[in-house]
Amino acid sequence: MVRYVTLILAFAMLVGVFWVGLQQDPSKLPSPYIGKAAPDFDLPSLTHPDQRVNSASLEGQLALVNVWATWCVGCRQEHEFLMQLATANPLPIYGINWRDNRADALRWLQQLGDPYVASGFDEDARVGIDWGVYGAPETFLVSPDGIVVYKHLGPLTAAIWERDFVPHIENANGAQ
Repeated sequence: MVRYVTLILAFAMLVGVFWVGLQQDPSKLPSPYIGKAAPDFDLPSLTHPDQRVNSASLEGQLALVNVWATWCVGCRQEHEFLMQLATANPLPIYGINWRDNRADALRWLQQLGDPYVASGFDEDARVGIDWGVYGAPETFLVSPDGIVVYKHLGPLTAAIWERDFVPHIENANGAQ
């Protein structure tokens, strides 16, 4: 009898843990870098392999770092919005092309447009790992002094931009 009660209690606790987990917003996965220095990185440029895209590229400006790939459905969903952002030019967008094929990525940018000031080519995903990337797309807001201000997991939309990014941008601009 005690064994059955123990099993029932263990099962009830497990259901409780799963229930709490299911109530969480998966786009709000925390980043260990929020409020800390963005990880240093140095990648070959996607479009010009003899050039580098690195941490120094971000210095002195409020910037977005967008992790993307051609195999990523969410990246295709957000691409049009990134093009709109690039046209409106509220801040520069740097890309990290993650775990991808260079030819596929170049074709993607040629067909859909290139919203990025520059894209680093992270073929082996090492930089993505350093940034704590769970999956593409992920977008980081980095302050002029290299601090990660905000992270969004999933496709960007105008509503998400207004709700989640604009307040951080206004706050960062007010602090300058």
